[in-house]
Amino acid sequence: MIKTRLTELLEIEHPIIQGGMQRVSKAELVAAVANAGGLGFLSALTQPTPDDLRKEIDRTRSMTDKPFGVNLTILPSLTPPPYEEYVKAIIDGGVKIVETAGRSPAPFMPLFNEAGVKVIHKCTSVKHAKKAQEVGCAAVIIDGFEAAGHPGEDDIPSLVLLPRAVDELDIPVIACGGFSDARGLVAALAMGASAVSMGTRFLGTQEAPVHDNLKQKLIAATELDTQLIFRKFRNTARVFKNTVAVEVAEIESRSESEFADVAPLVAGKRGAVVLETGDMEHGIWWAGVSAGLIYDIPTAAELISRMVGDAEHLINERLASLIV
Repeated sequence: MIKTRLTELLEIEHPIIQGGMQRVSKAELVAAVANAGGLGFLSALTQPTPDDLRKEIDRTRSMTDKPFGVNLTILPSLTPPPYEEYVKAIIDGGVKIVETAGRSPAPFMPLFNEAGVKVIHKCTSVKHAKKAQEVGCAAVIIDGFEAAGHPGEDDIPSLVLLPRAVDELDIPVIACGGFSDARGLVAALAMGASAVSMGTRFLGTQEAPVHDNLKQKLIAATELDTQLIFRKFRNTARVFKNTVAVEVAEIESRSESEFADVAPLVAGKRGAVVLETGDMEHGIWWAGVSAGLIYDIPTAAELISRMVGDAEHLINERLASLIV
C-alpha cells in the first residue's frame, strides 16, 4: 500500500483521484472509484439543479460507503448558475471533500469551513496555487500543460510545474496532466506529489457513461491526437483532434476571426451528442495527451489495482535495483 499525506488527510486507500468531468462524473463511475479505494468526484454542474445534485449524492452514497467528493467549477458568466445553492446542496448531502476549479473558491470558503468540508482547488500556475493555500484550501491539484480541458496560458508541462508547486507550497499537491498508469504515479510521487488526478484515463473505463465509440477512439489514439483551441482568446483548451476541433483551430488562425465565429461549433449541446450517440465528429470533446497511453478499457477497480500494484513493483524492485 502507498500512503501519502493526502491519503491520510482524506482517509482514502490509494493516492489516485478521478477528477470531476462534465457529463461524465456521475454516481456509477464515482462509486466504482471509491469502492476501489480511490477518490471520485461527482460533477455538480452536470446536474441541472441543486436538488438534482442532492439526489445524485444520495444515489452515489447508496452505492458506496467510502469517501467521495463533488467538483464545483466556478466560471464567469452573464447568467451564472446558483453556485451558493449548489454549495448548500453539497453540504446538505454530507459531502466532506470538494474539488473547485475556475475562479477562486474564496467566496464559499466560510460555508465550507463551517461544515468541515476540505476544499481542493485545481490550478494551472504556482501563483494561483499559492493563492488557494492562502484562502484555506486543504490541497491543490496542479494541471500541467498535458491536461485535457483548460491547462492555462503558460504552457508549462507537469515535469516542471509539479515540482515547482511542491517547492512553493506547504499543503499537499496533486499531480494532473499526462498521468494514466503506474509509471506516471511513481514519477509524480518522486516529484513530491501526494496523489495523481486523472480525467482522460477514467474516461476510458467501463463505468464511464459515454458511448463505446469514444472509448475505442482513446484506445486507438497516440500522443498526437489532441488539439489546442481557443489560444487566440486566451482561454486555451485541449480537446480530442477531430474534424470539428481542426476546423475551430483553422478559423482561429484567421486574423479577423472572433469567438462568435467558432461558438456554434463548440456548443456544449454538440459535445453532449458525441458522448451519448457516439457520433465522434459532431462536436468537440475533452481529452488529454495521456490518451496516447490508453490501451484498454478496464473497470475502475481493475485500473486502480493495476496502477497501485505496478507502482509498488517499480518502487520496490526496478528503481531499487538501480542503486549499487
